[in-house]
Amino acid sequence: MLKPIPFANAIAVTTAALTVFLWTLRVLLPPFFTFFFNAQFFGADVASLLPKDTNPLLMLAEFAALLAGAWGIGFVWAILYNRFSK
Repeated sequence: MLKPIPFANAIAVTTAALTVFLWTLRVLLPPFFTFFFNAQFFGADVASLLPKDTNPLLMLAEFAALLAGAWGIGFVWAILYNRFSK
């Protein structure tokens, strides 16, 4: 049995860590960021779709929405897992 809230928290923290890691790569090592980001999509040039200019306020709002979505998916995932594993 999975505990829904701790599982959702773990998914959200993992998502936050990956997001901060990718932001750091984008600022400090742009060529490696492009390689690493595209590798997540089997080499498709997805990094070229990202905006060139960043708006910190918009990034913060998107980060909050990303974490809320990740937490919600983790919560539902744990509930469904527990229901289907009975």
